[in-house]
Amino acid sequence: MDNFISLYDFIDFAKANKKYPESTANNLKSALKIFEKELNAEELLSINMVEDSIGEIFRGLVIAHKDKSIVSLNTYKARLLKVIKDYKKYGVEPSKIQSWVAKTRISTPLLIKKDKTDKKNINLSNHIYAPVDNFHKIDLSFDCGKAQILIPRVISSKEIKIIKDILDSLAN
Repeated sequence: MDNFISLYDFIDFAKANKKYPESTANNLKSALKIFEKELNAEELLSINMVEDSIGEIFRGLVIAHKDKSIVSLNTYKARLLKVIKDYKKYGVEPSKIQSWVAKTRISTPLLIKKDKTDKKNINLSNHIYAPVDNFHKIDLSFDCGKAQILIPRVISSKEIKIIKDILDSLAN
């Protein structure tokens, strides 16, 4: 019968054998520490008992940690169950750890976004070949509503007179 404390040793053993990255090992140990505080003396002596009564233990954890979100606590629960599963598979008989194929994560740069329509990678730092809007924007507010006038930056005298005439007609 394996006790709860042996899970800490298993995490260190798996980390030393490159089955858990250091960050994963630390996250798993954090989950063990949080749950360890909620276990009674009998549960500390048996991993199987912890696994069998995980629902009750989790309810106690939620009550004890009202300041933490349920999403966070569920993450800790999933980590605990993962360690127990891995321990039963590879920790009971340490020679089986050789057959453990550790999952490797492939990190992708944050600046690359996959386009859903054509499934091509788009680098978000590429230049955008769109013309720059080259105009003056005038917002007007009237009793009956709002209006917006867009005037090109380069404008002829004739066009200026047309705009003035339109504005003068609105005043009448």
